[in-house]
Amino acid sequence: MVKFLVIRFSSIGDIVLTTPLLRCLKEQVEDAEICYLTKEQYAPILQENPHISRIFTLKSDFASLIRELRAEKFDYIIDLHHNLRSLRIKRALRLLSFSFNKLNWEKWLLVNFKKNRLPNIHIVERYLATLKTFSVQNDGKGLEYYLPAAEKLTLAEWIPENPVNYVVFVVGGGHYTKQIPAQQMIGLINGLRHDVILLGGKEDAAKSAEIMNGIQRNRVFSLVGKLSLHQSASIVQQSSLIITPDTGLMHIAAAFQKRIISVWGNTVPELGMYPYLPGEGSSIFEVKMLKCRPCSKIGFAQCPKKHFHCMQRQNYDALKDYAEQFLAQS
Repeated sequence: MVKFLVIRFSSIGDIVLTTPLLRCLKEQVEDAEICYLTKEQYAPILQENPHISRIFTLKSDFASLIRELRAEKFDYIIDLHHNLRSLRIKRALRLLSFSFNKLNWEKWLLVNFKKNRLPNIHIVERYLATLKTFSVQNDGKGLEYYLPAAEKLTLAEWIPENPVNYVVFVVGGGHYTKQIPAQQMIGLINGLRHDVILLGGKEDAAKSAEIMNGIQRNRVFSLVGKLSLHQSASIVQQSSLIITPDTGLMHIAAAFQKRIISVWGNTVPELGMYPYLPGEGSSIFEVKMLKCRPCSKIGFAQCPKKHFHCMQRQNYDALKDYAEQFLAQS
């Protein structure tokens, strides 16, 4: 048996993007056993993954965590987070480790000087590059997301009107500058003829209420703040199309090979985290040639320039037409 400890602390999308590595490592390295170290709040994302034998979570008591990890007698560490905390763990365990190249210098150049020196490869490929010593190859099967049976939703339980052939709109996002503004979302939804379900967390409740108040049509339903992440994923899995900013649910949708229209604000696909092998016909919408974009590799609580052109200037009419054409073929 060869025991691997894979480290990725956060967040939702980043962890989902590690799933091809887990599958390829388990299937291509003989007698491989994989354990995973992450933050406690993200452990449920991995709890049903059949390629993982055990999940460890970060503890405030670092010494206790190290004792727990040492007892497993790992052979190798695959560090997909590559920060100071993962460095502390690698130094404490004193094992041969392979670390993900975060390309921080290249990202800094792109964000601060708009000079793109990043390789034109997806982050999934960069994750897999940490396994080259073990001759692991990308199997091309894409991302995975495993739903616990208890959290697979029947729509009628939550929406008696039983939406069919519906579109998911993701209301929120990790940062304001990634989010589709409420007024633009209202216009999009009012222009569509298909059923719509809004998804988001409890922190998106006020925005969801604003959107619902602006809707001038029937068959639009909000489940914002009412579902767990797994339950939201179940809604995505049953959808015909998802319209989303750069979020964790975008990557979950890709894992289900759903049709995705991703709308990009302050972040850019060139950072390597666009939807990986999504459903056929998926599309990216962004405002190209905007001098201030990207303003961050993550996001801000408000637009640093105060104009939010990266979202306000999106071609929402073209996006709506694209969605309607897509849905007409479903």
